Amino acid sequence: MQHGPAVRRRKLGEELRALRDRSGLTSGEAARIMGWHQSKISRIETGRSGVKPEDIRLLLDAYGEIVSPEQRALLEALSASAAGPGPSGDTGRGRQWWHDYRGLLPQEYRDFISLEAGARSARTVELSVVPGLLQTPGYARAVTRAALGGLPEPKVDALVDVRLARQSVLRADPPLELSAVLDEAVLRRQIGGPGVMAEQLRHLAEVSKLPQVRLQVLPFSVGGHLGLTGPFVIFSFPDIADLDVVVLDHLTSSLYLERKEDLEAYGAAFRTIQAHALPPQDSSDLISSLADDA
Repeated sequence: MQHGPAVRRRKLGEELRALRDRSGLTSGEAARIMGWHQSKISRIETGRSGVKPEDIRLLLDAYGEIVSPEQRALLEALSASAAGPGPSGDTGRGRQWWHDYRGLLPQEYRDFISLEAGARSARTVELSVVPGLLQTPGYARAVTRAALGGLPEPKVDALVDVRLARQSVLRADPPLELSAVLDEAVLRRQIGGPGVMAEQLRHLAEVSKLPQVRLQVLPFSVGGHLGLTGPFVIFSFPDIADLDVVVLDHLTSSLYLERKEDLEAYGAAFRTIQAHALPPQDSSDLISSLADDA
């Protein structure tokens, strides 16, 4: 199981090593050009250490004309996303606020939030609960209590605050484009009781009207479907498809997939699941009807 930035550091290192080999430079020669110790080149190429985008530009200059403009853009974007939080905590959509919670949040969750904050779009399939970006405070509290039973109330409060703060990406400039397919069970599971669920369903009906949100319901009548293997999220990033990543959540960890074949498989699975789901307007009508009956 790999953390998001760790996966990206490794991918960045592999690309840089391949380019150095093609340039005909040894790691020692590249280090001398940069004014670095050879061990720094080694740490970067093995993914043990990040590298700043400005250093990437200098390194690519040293490798010469073998580096295309497209490769430069990819590697600079990789270096920015692999480095993790900078000193200012700037994500491009604002300060990396979640680092204020680093004593509470596991590294994997912080990595997930970092990917979410930097993504252009997210495609998600959920089988059991409303996606965090669409949860109301009451629903988020009920889910947190159920998933982390026995947690002290101050920690529950903090985790709910984090869940709600994540939703700022939907109001950012530009906003995250969210496509979500929810199994009908998500809408019918009474998390938090009838009052909490009614409020959550009304919120879903409202948020489905946002231009950057495409919300669909996969009805029980579909029967078996690809999503039964488990929920997943696909993050896509501005301009460069090679940065896409699939996130699979497990009880105690998350798995990040970035291989081309994995991205293609999950992209195809999402399109198939989406095609079997109700259209957005029919989904919104169903949600509103369930909210009225709650």
